[in-house]
Amino acid sequence: MAIHYMGLRIETSEDVYEPAEDTFLLAEVLIKEVRPQDIVLDMGTGTGILALLAAKRAKFVIGADISKEAVELAWKNSKINGIDNAIFVVSNLFENLRGQFDLIVFNPPYLPGEDYEIRGDIDKALIGGPQGGEVIVRFFNQVTDFLKPQGRILLVYSSLTKPSPTEVAQKRGFFTKVIAKKKLFFEELYVMIAELSSR
Repeated sequence: MAIHYMGLRIETSEDVYEPAEDTFLLAEVLIKEVRPQDIVLDMGTGTGILALLAAKRAKFVIGADISKEAVELAWKNSKINGIDNAIFVVSNLFENLRGQFDLIVFNPPYLPGEDYEIRGDIDKALIGGPQGGEVIVRFFNQVTDFLKPQGRILLVYSSLTKPSPTEVAQKRGFFTKVIAKKKLFFEELYVMIAELSSR
């Protein structure tokens, strides 16, 4: 099945997280944030939708995902849309990445859940650990080395995510601001921007 969004045709797969409310909320912010000279990293790229949206405006984009199926699907979607300034790699967070980025966008696993509830890649894309924010904590422990001096991070999370991603980022020297939100039935989604306050 394919979805059409902002001029893109995105093929989906039952093995890869399908773009949803969090994706689209992040996308609306992303298209305003990308600058023509930006080198962008889309962490947890999934179908590649955010990477491909960024690629329409940025100089170059890398999409990374822990799922091999997601990376293959993102490559397919880049070809479908004729986008040639984006590449996709399998990586557990920054494990297989090098260099620094102007903009890092991340739709992380942010919902609370136990290991036994994770049955496949879709669950891995949703469940961030017992409190929800464990993957986000790991991300902020590593991200500084991959961010250019004036770099920015866009990250989406839920009111259910603990610890608070804004507090996690601030403890690591980032200035944060919530720049978009959306109320859903049982939670509220937030998009925050984070920049190193000392830079």
